Amino acid sequence: MIGCLLLHGFTGGPFEVEPLSERLAAQGWSIAAPTLPGHGDEKDAMKQVTWKDWIKKAEDELKELLLTCSEVYLIGFSMGGMIAAYLSTKYQVSKLVLLNACVYYINPAQVYQNIAEAIKSNFTANSEIIKRYMEKSLSAPVRSIVHFRRLITVLRPELSKVTAPTLILQGERDDLVEPRSAEYIYDQIESDIKEIHFLPQSKHLLLRDCEKEQVFELVERFLMTELAPQPT
Repeated sequence: MIGCLLLHGFTGGPFEVEPLSERLAAQGWSIAAPTLPGHGDEKDAMKQVTWKDWIKKAEDELKELLLTCSEVYLIGFSMGGMIAAYLSTKYQVSKLVLLNACVYYINPAQVYQNIAEAIKSNFTANSEIIKRYMEKSLSAPVRSIVHFRRLITVLRPELSKVTAPTLILQGERDDLVEPRSAEYIYDQIESDIKEIHFLPQSKHLLLRDCEKEQVFELVERFLMTELAPQPT
């Protein structure tokens, strides 16, 4: 049995990875896509947890999959990508997929461009962009933002310990994660097998954006193909 753990991003939830988790579940795989502590619909829950709680929840879910599955794949979106990369250095996982993984957060140039596009279209065509900015800003307590930044600071040096075969995907129009994060990760990890792909039209919600079918294809090919080490 193949198991797959999918981890969502900061202030997000399983809906961020749901389109992919549903496709992989159709393969008959054992799927886990937990809600990290403090996330979800419970008001003020974020104020009660720390960055260590987010890692522990993901780690507990991974341990459960490892008990019942012969192979386990890790997929992490945004902050979940950093957690997934870290866990791949502690446990025997077969493959790692990082989607807009967050090393350098907030892409000011893309923020300004997206807002300018929204203004130009009278906030109609891109109203969802403005709505998402407001929700992100209003939903995260300052305390939680501090813990988020702490998690990134602590886990960034761990990237050099990653050896699992890794697929890195990054939206070039991501406004919450700077696209250079993907290049940094690619350069830092020690995996013999690693791929990096940029999606030129995609923003942050990579699995729900205009190039999602290409993302699905890349991920499924990577996970379902027997890999051979790249020539040196």
